[in-house]
Amino acid sequence: MPFRVGLGFDAHAFEEGRRLVLGGVEIPHTSGLAGHSDADVLTHAVMDALLGACGERDIGEKFPDSDPAYKDISSLTLLEEVAGIVGRNGFKIGNIDSVILAQEPRLSPYIDDMRRGLAQVLGISLDAVGVKATTSEGLGFTGRGEGIAAMAIVFLQSLHGELLQT
Repeated sequence: MPFRVGLGFDAHAFEEGRRLVLGGVEIPHTSGLAGHSDADVLTHAVMDALLGACGERDIGEKFPDSDPAYKDISSLTLLEEVAGIVGRNGFKIGNIDSVILAQEPRLSPYIDDMRRGLAQVLGISLDAVGVKATTSEGLGFTGRGEGIAAMAIVFLQSLHGELLQT
């Protein structure tokens, strides 16, 4: 069956006084991530991967940080809109795999909740959503505890059995 693959990446620095949200899950931590929306790097990486696989522009183009409508918005709300774009472009999500790079906090207790939330918003089965977390062994900005990054890859299948021209 014809398919498309998309890759997404996002990174944000820590900022005091903000909530830490990853995959739509609020995680207890001394600070959150800086950004116009909730700065959910995992969900942002997934959205960029989905948009890229559809041949669309990135989330900065779709949801510009210059638009006050997106100030502190939940990234899951934006993900729901991206899911609609995927369907309107004639695709369904086959699966998503992702990794969060964070020296701190420890994320393993929250992974299943992240997977459930992403799967629910996207209307796909839990086993079609992979979320992993790793450290960068003290290297780079994530290793120094300055922020968090995430990467995602998605597999889309054509709803029409053939690749559509977008």
